[in-house]
Amino acid sequence: MSFQQGLSGLNVSSKALDIISNNVANTNTVGFKTGGAVFADVYAASLTGSVSGKQVGAGSTLGGVRQTFTQGNLTTTNNPLDLAINGDGFFIVGRSDGPDVYTRNGQFELDKNGFIVTPTGEKLMGFQSLASTGQLPSPVGGLKELQIPIIGSLPQTTDTITIGGNLDANSLSPKEAYPSVFEGDADGLFPLDGDNWRDARTYNFSTSIEVFDSLGKSHELTFYFEKLNADTATNTWRVHTSVDGDKPIPDSAPDTNDFIWELKFDEKGLLIGTTGPDTISPFEVPAEYTPDASPMSFSVDFANMRQIGGPYLITELTQNGYTGGELAGVSVGRDGIITGRYTNGETVALAQLGIQTFRNANALSSIGNNYWEATLESGLTAPTKPGEGVAGVISSGMVEDANVELTSELVQMIIQQRNYQANAQSIKAQDQILQTLVNLR
Repeated sequence: MSFQQGLSGLNVSSKALDIISNNVANTNTVGFKTGGAVFADVYAASLTGSVSGKQVGAGSTLGGVRQTFTQGNLTTTNNPLDLAINGDGFFIVGRSDGPDVYTRNGQFELDKNGFIVTPTGEKLMGFQSLASTGQLPSPVGGLKELQIPIIGSLPQTTDTITIGGNLDANSLSPKEAYPSVFEGDADGLFPLDGDNWRDARTYNFSTSIEVFDSLGKSHELTFYFEKLNADTATNTWRVHTSVDGDKPIPDSAPDTNDFIWELKFDEKGLLIGTTGPDTISPFEVPAEYTPDASPMSFSVDFANMRQIGGPYLITELTQNGYTGGELAGVSVGRDGIITGRYTNGETVALAQLGIQTFRNANALSSIGNNYWEATLESGLTAPTKPGEGVAGVISSGMVEDANVELTSELVQMIIQQRNYQANAQSIKAQDQILQTLVNLR
């Protein structure tokens, strides 16, 4: 019996050394999870059962190999598509010759078609819409192979402009400050005749912004702020607009006035009313300025304008249009959203990574190449997005190191070596006993 017990001890010690050696060999393997031997004792059984208190064990056996899915250290790299899961879950990788597999190795790259792939060529899975022709995808829809589109970002026409800042309440109206400029102008309005409009004395302040038509062509819009005489309207300013440096454009009633917006402030300098084109009836740019593009119209948001005693200052000047651009790079956020950066300065959310969690990760089947397959015992759940539920978040530009504790593994190696020697010694002792028995006369 001792031969069998010693032999079983040799076998399990050898298996344990195999597991330890595998852990040590994968110390530098990204996303590797260390394994540990689970031992079980063996007892002889009979049909009539055994007598309690008189059982002698028949040795030991390897009950299983349990992997430890603790978090590994994160190491910074220079590749934005190197990803690490900080927390629970696995990346989902699609295969053409089998079911999806799962990995903690986040070393990804782009192939020639723009798909995000592993070093062995399998494609990363996530949530992405199917883009229409010429359009960019978005991070919605079902689980798909993630692809960064090779098409550029299409132009967007400007349809909203936001202007915020301060109009100096100490300012005099142009007619009060420079009456000679307005001689012969009975109504005292901003003079459009001739080149008077180029005279800076005919308005108080101006600001310009670049806007874009449907072809991505840029145009310069200039806004002129003119304060009205106190006897005409208190705390009231008119806003005139010109396109591409031409004469200010009159509104729909050019025989009446040439201003497009009128801003009314209260005694505290806060904006209380705006008249002129709005989001419902936007200002339409004359077609002569965009002959090859779609008609261009826009509204202006003056909500953050004020009029107090202080210097003229524009603190906010934005518009929502842009020209076309090509993909300059990609980045991945903590929520797994893949963002494309384009040469026109735009950033577009293109896709979102999928994360797979398991109720029993120890039941996953290792198939090599840092991949695991789901089994009936692993408890497959629905794919989720990073940060949702128990799924971890994404760290971009990092990879997860193997969670092998090298010092512990070397100590365990010594222990198993001693166990192997001890079991070999038990076999030697049994051999000596049998030899003594054989030599009896």
